[in-house]
Parts: sequence; C-alpha cells; structure tokens
Amino acid sequence: MNLENKYIHRAVYAGVNVCRFLLAIVFLFSGFIKANDPMGTVYKVQDYFEAWGMAGWNSGFVPYLIAWIMAIVEFTLGSYLLFGIRRRLASVSCLLFMLVMTPLTLWLAVANPISDCGCFGDAVHLSNWDTFWKNVVLLLASIVVFFRNRSIFKLVTDKMDWLVAMYSTVFIFLFTYFTLSHLPVFDFRPYRIGADIKAGMEIPEGVKLPVYETIFTYQKDGVQKEFTIDNFPTDSTWKFVESKTVLKEKGYEPPIKDFVIVSNEDGFDITDEILNSDYAFLLVSPWLENADDSSMDLINEVYDYSLDHGYKFYCVTASSDEAIARWQDYTGAEYPFATMDEITLKTIIRSNPGLVLLKDGVVIRKWSNFSFPDEYQLSGPLDKLPIGQLDGNTFWEKVTEMLVWFFGPLILFIFIDLLWLSIRRRKKVIPVSKHNNNEKKN
Repeated sequence: MNLENKYIHRAVYAGVNVCRFLLAIVFLFSGFIKANDPMGTVYKVQDYFEAWGMAGWNSGFVPYLIAWIMAIVEFTLGSYLLFGIRRRLASVSCLLFMLVMTPLTLWLAVANPISDCGCFGDAVHLSNWDTFWKNVVLLLASIVVFFRNRSIFKLVTDKMDWLVAMYSTVFIFLFTYFTLSHLPVFDFRPYRIGADIKAGMEIPEGVKLPVYETIFTYQKDGVQKEFTIDNFPTDSTWKFVESKTVLKEKGYEPPIKDFVIVSNEDGFDITDEILNSDYAFLLVSPWLENADDSSMDLINEVYDYSLDHGYKFYCVTASSDEAIARWQDYTGAEYPFATMDEITLKTIIRSNPGLVLLKDGVVIRKWSNFSFPDEYQLSGPLDKLPIGQLDGNTFWEKVTEMLVWFFGPLILFIFIDLLWLSIRRRKKVIPVSKHNNNEKKN
C-alpha cells in the first residue's frame, strides 16, 4: 500500500466511525427519551393514526406496542453501534429504519398534519422541516456505515458481544416498564416537579404577542375557497365547510397556557383558589372511562387525610357528567370533581389516574396509580413530612444515576473480560517456558 492509499484508507476509516458514533448517539438518545416517557410516545402514535384516518386503532393496545418497540429498537441499535457489536445487523437495520423515516418526515414537513414528529419527545422540539433535514443527514451516515461496516472498530471483545447486546436490551426493556408503570424519570414538561404554575402562566410586560388568524372554508358549485374575517362572503349561496386558526405572526407564548380548572358543582373557575392554596391534591384523570380503579382505597385515604388537615382535594377530568356519575357510583367517590382541557391533563401527569400535590402553585410531588401515598407516608401535616417538601434530586444527579446504571455493569463486564484474557495469555506462556527449561537440562 502506497502512502496516498494509506491516507485514503485512514480517512475512510475515520469517516465511517464518525458516522457510526453520530448514529449511535442519536439512536441512544431517541430510544432513551421514548423509554423515559412511553405514554408521551403513545399519545404521539395516536396523533399519527388520526392523521392517517386510523383513529379506530387508538383505543387498542397497538399504540402501546409501537411505543415499546420503538424505544427498545432504537436504544438497542444505538448500543450496537456505540460498542461496535453486531455490525452487519446494526448497519442494515439503521439503513432500513432511515429509509422508512426519511420519506415519512418529508410527508410531515409538506403536509404538516402534526406540529412535532415526537422523535425526541418533550426533551427536544424540532420543526417538521428540521426533522426532515436531520433525517437526511442520518440517512447519508447510515449509507456510509452500511457499505463500510467492517471498518467499525469494536469497544469489546468478540466473546463479550452477546453479553453487551443482551444487557442493552434488558436494560431498556426494564426501564420502559418502570416508567410506564410509574412516571418519567426525566420530566421535560411545564408541569414537572419544582415548576411554578403561576409563574409559568405570566406574560412579561412589553413582549410581542403571537397573532392568530381564523380561516373559513366555504364551498360553492363544487369549488372550495378560503376566506378571512376581512373578506367574508356575503353571497348566501356559499356553504360553510370548516374553520381553522393559524399562526400569522410569532410572538411570546407562556409555557403554561391552558391551566384552567372549572368546578363541576357550580361551573365556577377555581384555578386561583387551587393555585393559592397552601397545599392542594389534584387527582388527575383525562378519561374516567379508562381510568385504573385498582387504587381506589388509597385515593379515598388521601381524600380523608386532606379533609382532616384542611387541604384542597379535587378530581380533575375531561370526562362528561355521565362518566363522572358512573365513576362515583362504581367507586363510591365522595371527593369533588372539576373539569380541565384533556391535552393539559395528559401533559400534567402520565398516569390515569395520577396524583399531583401543589403548594402555593408549585408542583411538589407526583404519584402514578401504582405509587399513591399510604397512611404511613401521610402520618401528619404535610409541612412536617418529607412528601410535603420539594424533591431534592437534581437533573444532573438523575443523569449520573442513569449513566451508572447503564455503563457501570458494562464496564465491570469488560474489566472481567480483559482480566480473563490476561490470565489465559499468562497460562499459555508459562507451559512454553517450562518446556524450554526442561530441554536445556537434558
């Protein structure tokens, strides 16, 4: 090999591995974010089904299965590429994945049926066109890796391939199960623990507000035409089809816009009453029709506890009066009910039902249906209990914990593997030296 070819070979080798690590980082991050918030992925899959005219699939298990599979597949492929294992399988799978996702995101960018593709959940929001160009880059990288996958160097030995592959899949499977049964470990939504809802609703003075415009679609003689409020048709032969509100000019939008709670009893807005309470429990259920009732005893205990200590307690839902009545008859619920926007409820907590504790408008605690507090945790006034205080775990502490959980065992496995290889090499050398010494004696 001459000098020129040597440099070309090194450049290709470096380029392939740069593409490999780029894909690994993106797939690991995307898969982990989906596993961290599987219910968010479920909601996004349901949005896709509605855009495709397949809303009938939303009520079954299919969205949950797709969310689970996407999290596991993306994270596992990212792990394969990171450690350089299963190179053929990983390169082929990545290429096929990008060949599907790139045209899909092009359609999203052109048709714009959904404002956000959901690739990175609530952690990173990209426009549909940004998502498409991101996928173009990843597609090119996957093509490079596919054709030159033998240039991918491995971070583990061949004998460790199966262990790393198995551990990566098991890790993300168990993590997805945990977050689906409980709540996301990392909460990137406006209602995360520590969020001040009142502050999130405020609009600073002097900022430019967004400008919206309502478009009316009318039909006449088989022809549809769009109108605005300024050129509204006066001809009565035009028949109304639909209306939509579009963003005309961008401006400041507060992180929290739709936090409005209306009492089901009298129809009064009780938002300020709840946000200005010392402590307030909100039992959040977007749809009581589909809510899990396995923890009703604990919910009733929390309600009794709130009555004893003078704390606010409301079940907040988007369900109809009939659904609320059925829930009361079935569970014996005596707590008051209130209504709120369905999307807001799904954003507040990823559980149906879920429990939220507010202190003067600040989110103090969240519990899924599988982790409601019991009488032992509610043994006194909230200001004297740990659950009545803000969770002290910081974002970076959680990041460190996740990195330790994933990479810690892998580093241990690699260390044991290297130690075993070292021992085996020493055992091979010792017999040879002994044989040579015996020959010299003879």
